[in-house]
Amino acid sequence: HSFAMNVFRRFGAMARARCSPLFKSAFSRAGVGASVGISGGLSCLAMLSSKRGFASAEAAPATLKLALCQVLVGEDKKANIAAAKKAVDEASKKGAELIVLPEIWNGPYDTSCFPVYAETVPGKGASVSDSATEPSTSFLLSAAKENKVYLIGGSISEKGQDGKIYNTCIIVNPEGEIIGKHRKVHLFDIDVPGKMTFKESDTLSPGNTTTTFDAPFGKVGVGICYDIRFPELSMLMRREGASILIFPGAFNMTTGPAHWELLQRARAVDNQCYVAAASPARNPEASYQAWGHSTVVSPWGKVVATTDHNPSTVYAEIDLSEVEKMRENIPTSKQKRNDMYSLQGF
Repeated sequence: HSFAMNVFRRFGAMARARCSPLFKSAFSRAGVGASVGISGGLSCLAMLSSKRGFASAEAAPATLKLALCQVLVGEDKKANIAAAKKAVDEASKKGAELIVLPEIWNGPYDTSCFPVYAETVPGKGASVSDSATEPSTSFLLSAAKENKVYLIGGSISEKGQDGKIYNTCIIVNPEGEIIGKHRKVHLFDIDVPGKMTFKESDTLSPGNTTTTFDAPFGKVGVGICYDIRFPELSMLMRREGASILIFPGAFNMTTGPAHWELLQRARAVDNQCYVAAASPARNPEASYQAWGHSTVVSPWGKVVATTDHNPSTVYAEIDLSEVEKMRENIPTSKQKRNDMYSLQGF
């Protein structure tokens, strides 16, 4: 009895930490309460073991329900926000714990539109100062809190304090707090003669940081669209411990059919992790035609969930044990020739 009590005291702080507001929100969704102290440690450990498949107080959930919201985007910002809200609410009702919106979901994907639709976007840990001038971010924070989910807010054009415009994604936890902010690192500047010419750099500026965040189900890395073409960025996020890489994106009718799925599968196999990419639905009235086909890929490089170009939500039950299994079976991270090459961060 005394041995057991010592064990529970030793892990009590850990258990209470695990029963933080993040976990309490997850507990409330599952209809489970969490107390504090030694009994709280017992309650937390028992819940983690029985409800979410935890092997121990330090283990992560074995599975995660992911939702990619492929919403139709038009010129009306209010209508776009309403469509995103409807999709997030529906995904939450169907049990999604991590929900992702697409790139530039609150206005047209057009260089001339980026400054027009731009909003100021708070940083990590900050709150919205004016919901009238920051309606998109205000919605993201309230939607995550109301639905008690982790919400990767696709991206919107951000009006920076330095006067520059960025393509920016914020990550919000179930308490409605910003826990990450990613500015697109690699700008989409391409010229495929006779097919596609686009220069984000006409109005956008690049970010300069990698972005990962911690959640009860593990560490998640976030990039935006063109970022997926640069394997080094994904490798940096993997090195930081990411087991899932998320890319809100908007590939087009030239690059989409050829490279959208290929790049997701490549990054999944490269980094032996799950990769998910959320696209807007294709709007036939828009000047930029999105490819759609939001997709989730396993660490083995297998497409586990996808859709076509129409408005829809892609759901996937992610088995996170597959990440470690893949990394153990084919241990490439332990076989690198660091005497020949190396990866440097920012």
